[in-house]
Amino acid sequence: MAPGGPFDADQALPPEMEANLRAAYHLDEPLHQQYYRYLSGLAVGDFGPSFQYRDFGVTELIMTGFPVSLRLGISAILIALLLGVAAGSIAALRQNSRYDHFIMTVSMTGISIPNFVVAPLLVLFFAVTLGWLPAGGLGEGGFQNFILPTISLALPQIAYIARLTRGSMIEVLRSQFIRTARAQGLALRSIILHHALKPALMPVVTYLGPATAGIITGSVVIEQIFSIPGLGRFFVQGALNRDYTLVMGVVVFYGVLIILFNLIVDVIYAYLDPKLRK
Repeated sequence: MAPGGPFDADQALPPEMEANLRAAYHLDEPLHQQYYRYLSGLAVGDFGPSFQYRDFGVTELIMTGFPVSLRLGISAILIALLLGVAAGSIAALRQNSRYDHFIMTVSMTGISIPNFVVAPLLVLFFAVTLGWLPAGGLGEGGFQNFILPTISLALPQIAYIARLTRGSMIEVLRSQFIRTARAQGLALRSIILHHALKPALMPVVTYLGPATAGIITGSVVIEQIFSIPGLGRFFVQGALNRDYTLVMGVVVFYGVLIILFNLIVDVIYAYLDPKLRK
């Protein structure tokens, strides 16, 4: 219903040519017929043709960008999980100490500063000033090309996970079974690793489901800044070019990922909480 269409250009097409294009992509059919045709394609995994990337289907474009976004997103979420859980646990064990205040201050700063501010600063410092890392692009797909975008994606997630872990760990450490473990003379390391960590990770795991799907498919700003050909760039270009099928394809694919990762979260729940296994 928005003005314009996928075949608009600086130079208007002749009416008969535009009519032929609309007929070729079935855009001249009634809306309910177009909708039924699209749903029928989705049922067999066909997202339809792209209006702008000629001779390419949306499914093919998604499968081209997804491995890049997957590698970037999984790397970022693993780094965020390791550093965030470690920082949050330290803050909980040293509650109200200078370590706690420092970690929470850094976490709040990480949450407050958006990616589109952090990423250019990292490029300016590590790529332009020091010349240690590439400023953008994938090059030959080497490890160095993924360092800056991965860090840019991971930093806000580290902050969120650290705050979640701290709050949950403080609550778990005040539980009766932890007091019992301490009364039995167990070492603090053993109490944290074998008794407190699993229940403390429950809120973190809840957060990780949609967060992982969002990072993998929604790293739009980072992929634009670092010129990475992932799903985020396809989504932005599809929106700008009115490539309806490409935008819808990425959105539907994102929805499928959210369902999948939430299912994985439910399975992990059973591992973390024995009461849920039955």
